[in-house]
Amino acid sequence: QVQLVESGGGLVQPGGSLRLSCAASGNIFSINTMGWHRQAPGKQRELVATIGTGGTRNYADSAKGRFTISRDNAKNTVYLQMNSLKPEDTAVYYCNLQVVTGVYWGQGTQVTVSS
Repeated sequence: QVQLVESGGGLVQPGGSLRLSCAASGNIFSINTMGWHRQAPGKQRELVATIGTGGTRNYADSAKGRFTISRDNAKNTVYLQMNSLKPEDTAVYYCNLQVVTGVYWGQGTQVTVSS
């Protein structure tokens, strides 16, 4: 059993910053990929960024230059630092964990960018 608990969402003005956190617990393998996806109202869930155990990062074009994904392997925690936020970044952000046994998702945290 794997549990993912996200935190850090909220309301922010355009141009502002937020930092999301996701702590994983349970049957976590030492080799895994953690990441963030998001889903805006009426749209499909889309990739934001991923990071492997060794630190290899992958970003969606919309996130490049503004978002930074990082992880603390000792804490089984992944972070998403989001800067220069835009109204179009408004969405529910989901953490996920990919291991050999499958893919696990958190419950999501709302990010709203509005003046």
